[in-house]
Amino acid sequence: MAVEVDSGAHDQVPAVVPALVFDREHVPALVGNSAAAERFTVGGAGVVMGPAGTVIIAEANDATAESGVWSAEEVRLAGRAPAPVTERLMGAPWGAVEGSLPIHVAVRVGGEVAYLGAARVSRAGSSDGVLTDCALRFEVPLGRGLLDRVRPQRPPGHLPGLEWLDHVNGDRAAALEQFVTGWHPTADATAAAADDSAQRLPEGLRQLYRLAKQRPSALGVQNRILPGPELYTDRLGEMLVFGVENQGGFSWELLWTAEVPEADPTVWFRALGAEPIAEREPLSGFLIQFSLFEACMGADYLALPRQLSAPQVEQLTETLQLVPLRPFWPWAPTHFYVAPGLVMHVSSEDGEAFDAWAGATHRSALAPLANSRIDWNRFDG
Repeated sequence: MAVEVDSGAHDQVPAVVPALVFDREHVPALVGNSAAAERFTVGGAGVVMGPAGTVIIAEANDATAESGVWSAEEVRLAGRAPAPVTERLMGAPWGAVEGSLPIHVAVRVGGEVAYLGAARVSRAGSSDGVLTDCALRFEVPLGRGLLDRVRPQRPPGHLPGLEWLDHVNGDRAAALEQFVTGWHPTADATAAAADDSAQRLPEGLRQLYRLAKQRPSALGVQNRILPGPELYTDRLGEMLVFGVENQGGFSWELLWTAEVPEADPTVWFRALGAEPIAEREPLSGFLIQFSLFEACMGADYLALPRQLSAPQVEQLTETLQLVPLRPFWPWAPTHFYVAPGLVMHVSSEDGEAFDAWAGATHRSALAPLANSRIDWNRFDG
């Protein structure tokens, strides 16, 4: 379970300048009576709690599964937390005051500890009442130089390439396979896929099921392509529902009347209670678009700008390559832009105001966007 948390107003806190190197003597000043302070560890980060506040001391790292600074705006705790930490950060029951106490963040850099400022809980996930992950938002974002010190980037390794792009309007089966296998790592789990002998399914859909056997995320993380055993027809038995929105607001369907499936059939978009609308691309192009959309929606590293104008979209995408397909999704026509390890989708309902979402497999892949004069809701680069 994940919840958004409003930590409320902070009490008056001692004046400590961000990036000040401090030692143990500073901790009692921030948490209060040192004799009453409690010390815990959560995901590699030390948590000191006292009657006046909390100090979190993380390591300088860029590991996605460990506690540490995530971006200029956010620090994360990753791992199951002891009950006192859970109560302090999620808010103790019956309206106790712990939730309003100030939280201070510091990071060990070499042999020193750098104080980064105060933060407030913005998101908390729990399981059976135990805090499992927590995001805290800095009251004052970190400058780029300080961020690079306290969150040294891991080497990018291999970024998924763009070889698949050459096949988008040629061999689309090759394009789909190259993108999916390049973007999604193999997993031990096996997706519940359709039997390849199900001849009534178009080859494009059967291909995606084959790819998803070792890459279950290829079937979607925001919206989903239904696994084979979950496919169903509408009440008239005329349309096969093969994809659904995560909250059930719409579905994607194929005609289900012919004995032999059409090689590259039309995909029908159907909002709840409405008549179906044809997607601009047939199944071969739709599956590429669906895969691109889900790749960026489920990425570890995101860049989310506020609403954009047409000139801002042009400026933001000038270093990216446009995927040469007709617009995806009838409700808000959507185009895709890519770079190695990066996918961005840009949509608009009226052609004047645009929404964009970029996802990447590594922080370094967001570098082409870093110098854009854009107001970001979130930027993980």
